[in-house]
Parts: sequence; structure tokens; C-alpha cells
Amino acid sequence: MSKIKLGIIGYGNIGTVHTNNIVNGKCEEVELCAICDLKPEKLAEAKELVPNVAVFEDAEAMMDSGLIDSVLVCVPHYDHPKYAIMSMKKGLHTLIEKPAGVYTKQVKEMNEVSKDAGVVFGIMMNQRTNCIYRKMREIVKSGALGEIKRTNLIITDWYRPQAYYNSGDWRATWSGEGGGVLLNQCPHNLDLWQWICGMPTKIHAKLHYGKWHDIEVEDDVSAYVEYANGATGVFVTSTGDAPGTNRFEILLEKGKLLAEDGQLKLWENVVTEKEFSKTNENPFASPEMTYTLVETDGENPQHAGVLNAFASAILHGTELVAKGDEGINGLTISNAMHLSSWLDKEITIADFDDELFYEELKKRIATSKRKTTVVTTGKINMEDSFVSKHYKTN
Repeated sequence: MSKIKLGIIGYGNIGTVHTNNIVNGKCEEVELCAICDLKPEKLAEAKELVPNVAVFEDAEAMMDSGLIDSVLVCVPHYDHPKYAIMSMKKGLHTLIEKPAGVYTKQVKEMNEVSKDAGVVFGIMMNQRTNCIYRKMREIVKSGALGEIKRTNLIITDWYRPQAYYNSGDWRATWSGEGGGVLLNQCPHNLDLWQWICGMPTKIHAKLHYGKWHDIEVEDDVSAYVEYANGATGVFVTSTGDAPGTNRFEILLEKGKLLAEDGQLKLWENVVTEKEFSKTNENPFASPEMTYTLVETDGENPQHAGVLNAFASAILHGTELVAKGDEGINGLTISNAMHLSSWLDKEITIADFDDELFYEELKKRIATSKRKTTVVTTGKINMEDSFVSKHYKTN
């Protein structure tokens, strides 16, 4: 087999990005065989771009058609785990868009299914392909600069005007998206943060809901975290800052890394700060250091890179950019920030209560402006989603 036979579920904004990448020859080991969407007009658009593609309004019918061996899930957040579970149970290789889901309880169910499915399971964490962040991780994980002392990630260049939120009644609602900037814009940043620095052990967050926009979910976040080795970190994000900032700084025992403006800067101490502080006798001295603008390979293939790695993993057994079960890491941080805000308390990651978060989320769904979500015992069924129309759940 020289190419995988891919079916895309959801032909919205991101579904069209993936389709165009394939059509434009950026994914040489991928054959786009089928597209599924609820809206006939979207399927007509797909046929115009890819005349030979098979189109479906029913996701399960597409999976059972025999035309595909792999699925790319590009539907709303709540449905990511449900489609992934359906796909993997049918023996289809599965790649999901971010986030892994809305709440950790459903993502853990998805990850359990993946263990015994015998298929390749990946998640579209395309920022991991960025040469800046790949190099940043390489340096941190090498240990050359010692252990992390502090992390600072400010990602406020996700600006969105009110018109963005007005463009769909599902946007920025608990029932439609399940969250705001943390769940829609920031899954990539939360993933990079933990991918490079590791998972925090404690989180205390302050979230503002509809601070800068007429929405019901968070659009301004400030969080403080602690790590197992005693390091601390700060995460700040918003969709209300213009101009915004994208700055990722990591302070280590022997230097500092700064990713900003498409560059990776490195300050490296001759000796560790701890050693210098113990031996130095000048009360106003600082460690001697060198400054370097770090060179990278310059590669940043983004979505096409993740899809190419997915195809290669199926065809050749090579590594994924991000394994599907890793998606729970960033989501756990996101859920913990929400829960910390809702309960006004510090959340310990090791003791994170999936059920408590789920119950708190259901309270907010019940009062959501978009009355399209029915909450039932143990499940969230979205009345107008792909799942309820094409995949009957208990």
C-alpha cells in the first residue's frame, strides 16, 4: 500500500484546510477518498474541489463503506472522543483535531479504547512541528541547562472581536464549545507548555467570563502552577488584548530560553546560578553568561506535517508528531484551570476529580444561552451534533 485512504468527518474551516493540503500535493502518502458533513452545501463544495471524492451525510455509513482505512475527525469539540471511539472500534486508523475533548472523563474512555484497538491513533498538535518549539524542547530535555526553575507563557495574541463570537450561536457557549479561550484557541499552547516543561503538579487559576466580550465562557485567564521539583510557572491568555503578546520563557539552573517573534534566544551561564551564589563574594555580582540566537532547521510543516507523520506511521511504522492519548495532558491543565476558578481553590493534578469537573460543567451547560444540549445521566448528548444524528449513544 503506497497511500492511506482517508475519510474526513466535518468539512468546516479546518476540514477544508486539510483537504486543500492534500489536493495541493502537500501529503503525498494520503489519498482523500471520502468526506462527511451534515450540510449538503458543504458536500457540494467538497465535490467541486475534489470531484472524485465520495460524500456522505452519515459518518457511520462512511466508515462502513469500505472506501477508507483511516479517519480524520474535524467536528465540534464534544464529538471528538465519540467519533474516535466509533472509528477505532471499526478498525480504522484515527487522527483527531484538537482538543482531545471537552472533559477528561470522556477522553479517558477514548484512550482506553485506543489501547486495544490495534490502530494508529494521533492528535493534530501541529505546533509541535514548529522548529522553534522543537529546538526549545530538545535543549530543555537534554539537561544541559539543568532543571527548570520558572516558566512564563503569555499568549494573548488570540484577539477576537465580538463579530467572531456572533458568527455562530454555538460559539463561546458551554453547550456549544464547552469553554472559551482555553478550549478553543489555547490547546496548542497548553500542549507545548507541558510537552516542553512537563506537567505541573498544582494549579491555581483566575478566569474571567465574558470580561471583554458578550459571551458566557472565559476570555481572560491568569494561572499560577507548581512543578514536582519546586519550579513555578505562570500562564496568561486572552482574546481581548490588541495588540497581544506571544512570549514563552523558561528559566533554568544554568540559563534562560526565550521564544518570541519567530526566534529562539539562549542565555547560558558559565556556572549554575546555585553554584555562583554559593561561591561568589561580591554582593552585587551576577553570573557570567553568553547570549546566542539559536539556529534551527527552519522547518515548520504544521497541519500537513502532522498528517504526513500519521500516514507514515500507518505505512512504515514511524513516529507520530503526537500520539492521540497525549491529548489528555493539555486538557487536564485546561480542566484544572476551570475547576480552580469555579471552586476558587488550588487544584492538585494527581488528585484531579474527573467526576466533579463533569458535574460542574453540566451545571453551566444547563444555563447555557444555546439550548441545544441535553444532559443525561453519565452522558452529554448534543441534539444537533453529528453524534446524535448518526451515532446513537446510550
